[in-house]
Amino acid sequence: MFPVMNKAISTYQRVGVETGIESANPHKLILMLFEGAQEALTRAKVHMQKNEIPEKGQMISKAIMIIDHGLKDSLDMKAGGDLAVKLQSLYEYMTHRLLTANIQNNQEMISEVYNLLSELYGAWKEIGESQNHPTPNKTGY
Repeated sequence: MFPVMNKAISTYQRVGVETGIESANPHKLILMLFEGAQEALTRAKVHMQKNEIPEKGQMISKAIMIIDHGLKDSLDMKAGGDLAVKLQSLYEYMTHRLLTANIQNNQEMISEVYNLLSELYGAWKEIGESQNHPTPNKTGY
């Protein structure tokens, strides 16, 4: 009975994620990438603490994939200018730190990358909120 329940829960979660992706605007998709990377890092640290090496590696790999093939690949290098270049370098730094953290079993490096992602997430979220609530000008808009 439990395998059937686990499969049902897994299917429900997958449908929920797919539905969230389909209804999300590009700004929300970036937020979801940040959230996915952070969740993977949180899980990696738990696996590290339990000495569950394969699971730790899978979660770190997942975070690296999200950063490298999600966040970094979404940068518009022409429109983003200097900021895009700096973010690209930061994402490369994060993936390097996570690779090292995996090899050295280093929770502090994982926390460092998690904190960097948190700062970027907060900034990205603020940008979205400011776009949804424009500052009124002299005419009221």
